[in-house]
Amino acid sequence: MTGMILETERLVLREMAPGDFDDLFRIFSDPETMRFYPRPYDRPMLEAVIARAVASYAERGHGLWAMTLKGGEQVIGDCGLIAQEVEGVEETEIGYHIRRDFWGQGLATEAARACRDYGFERLGRTRLISMIRPENLPSRRVAEKNGMRVEKEIFWRGFRHCVYVIEKERD
Repeated sequence: MTGMILETERLVLREMAPGDFDDLFRIFSDPETMRFYPRPYDRPMLEAVIARAVASYAERGHGLWAMTLKGGEQVIGDCGLIAQEVEGVEETEIGYHIRRDFWGQGLATEAARACRDYGFERLGRTRLISMIRPENLPSRRVAEKNGMRVEKEIFWRGFRHCVYVIEKERD
């Protein structure tokens, strides 16, 4: 499989490709899935997300990766490590989106844990964050199951966000 980055018990995370557009659009255009964003994404917004991910792979070696079930080709979400500037500090964020019909199965947690481990072990990060709106309880639960805790609440990109943090344990 081209561009495969991570494999978990049930998932494969791989680089996004232009052919993933329709599967990703089903997720990012869904008002319920995107209710904690300013609005669902339209086609140009999603094209920009994919372009940023591809550029990030080249520039940083990581980004948001397409998520498929093992043995399948259909993209059911994304998860990855994104460079974010938060209050003037460059951070690495674990981000994730899952297609609504796959909610509640632990897939976001499984993918986020794999990305956490990748960030610590492969990228050498000592700190990872997730930026989550306070009212987004499902995403907050994923972060907490990933060992993250709220460090602070800030106003970011026009909305209040909890800054979830996990730091690599020192040997």
